[in-house]
Amino acid sequence: APFFFIWSLLSHFLRCNRVVLQSASTGTVLVNDHLNYWGGRRVKPTDEKNAEPVFEPATGRVLCQMVPCGAEEVDQAIKSAHTAYLKWSKMAGMERARIMLEAARIIRERRDNIAKLEVINNGKSITEAQVDIDIAWQCIEYYAGMAGQHIQLPGGAFAYTRREPLGVCVGIGAWNYPFQIAAWKSAPALACGNAMVFKPSPMTPVTAVILAEIYKEAGVPEGLFNVVQGGAETGTLLCHHPMVAKVSFTGSVPTGKKIMEMSAKGVKPVTLELGGKSPLIIFKDCEMENAVRGALMANYLSQGEVCCNGTRVFVQREIMPQFLEEVVKRTKAIRVGDPLLKDTLMGALISKPHLEKVLGFVAQAKKEGARVLCGGEPFTPSDPKLKGGYFMSPCVLDNCRDDMTCVKEEIFGPVMSVLPFDTEEEVLQRANNTTFGLASGVFTRDIGRAHRVAENLQAGTCFINNYNISPVEVPFGGYKMSGFGRENGQVTIEYYSQLKTVVVEMGDVDSLF
Repeated sequence: APFFFIWSLLSHFLRCNRVVLQSASTGTVLVNDHLNYWGGRRVKPTDEKNAEPVFEPATGRVLCQMVPCGAEEVDQAIKSAHTAYLKWSKMAGMERARIMLEAARIIRERRDNIAKLEVINNGKSITEAQVDIDIAWQCIEYYAGMAGQHIQLPGGAFAYTRREPLGVCVGIGAWNYPFQIAAWKSAPALACGNAMVFKPSPMTPVTAVILAEIYKEAGVPEGLFNVVQGGAETGTLLCHHPMVAKVSFTGSVPTGKKIMEMSAKGVKPVTLELGGKSPLIIFKDCEMENAVRGALMANYLSQGEVCCNGTRVFVQREIMPQFLEEVVKRTKAIRVGDPLLKDTLMGALISKPHLEKVLGFVAQAKKEGARVLCGGEPFTPSDPKLKGGYFMSPCVLDNCRDDMTCVKEEIFGPVMSVLPFDTEEEVLQRANNTTFGLASGVFTRDIGRAHRVAENLQAGTCFINNYNISPVEVPFGGYKMSGFGRENGQVTIEYYSQLKTVVVEMGDVDSLF
């Protein structure tokens, strides 16, 4: 029988005994320590009667229990954050930067173990999870500094602007990038002098609390980054709380609308990073090998559970047969299985209901006339311990039309819909015919066309001759119903601070009275 690593030991192992956790394998970790964090420590839930099971996607077994926070607990976490904010916001920028750089160093040092826990909780491959953790520490490192502006005025007077913190910010994360999203939201917030209360997805509650412990270890004031667990009810309490100054949310469009509505009652600024149904346009003059690689990257990262994926793949008609032959061959070769093994390229989807939903989209596509060229079926790996996992074979759909459900709606799984096109003008009109606008992509050797298409695509990001590259230095966010506000890049400082203008008169007041 397999032995189990218990989470109350794991927290210690993360700091002191990396070899032990590295030897843990799929199906051998249980989490029984508290997952809430405020006041510089893990906090036991007040009422455990509403506990919900959290499943390990690769095995289908219960990993831990998620206990939602109630009003009293949310209030404690926010007040703890406010106390820390009063101290943190008065620290010099260099002092804050030094602590954030130390947090980044600790994450970098423990990257493999954090990635392993991310895989166990989320189901994605270990190779991808390690990249996610790298992006997390890079993001914290990037935001470890900011500056104001000095403006000289006539007559010896001058003015300057100050970027001042907002106060206690709320971050609400998604289950597809649990640790990375916690870093993407907290790094700019903390760099600007704010505190943050972060609510992870109820399906992936495990790793955000590790980030909280790392910030504490790096030297932030106790309570500066807190974690509260829960679902919609806990999120509502956070949005309505009078001491919350801003809400940043990553998730679905319907939930984003509700968060915007709730925040509006307190006139709180919001950042919304919502869904997508992004177009990837492949012209006949493309470099075919790179276009195929790009299409795979645009559809199958994290089992297709990526909001900016280019799932509507428009291919110019002349090269459609060649493209389909190659992309199907590569898709069939994707190794699906134990996400903790290095040679696995695709892990398990997040939950059984989500797997059934994705398979339902494939079934609906077939009913509407699409042709399944490969995959789109439940997959059972050969390892017996994975027989209860949420796996499926990656799917390519041909014979698709713009009015099909699989082309219009976000599937959030490993399903690529391929559509032919003839002209640039036609494909731009079709690509933009969506309520979403998160990302887009184009493959062509024609540099003029590349920039022309990028200009005309209605999306927050356009990838030219690549896809799904998101360095922390460049902003990420959507157009239309994919949300507003940005994460990453220097501009994000503006979303976590408020601008004050200070005008200084060095001479006498020139009065009309």
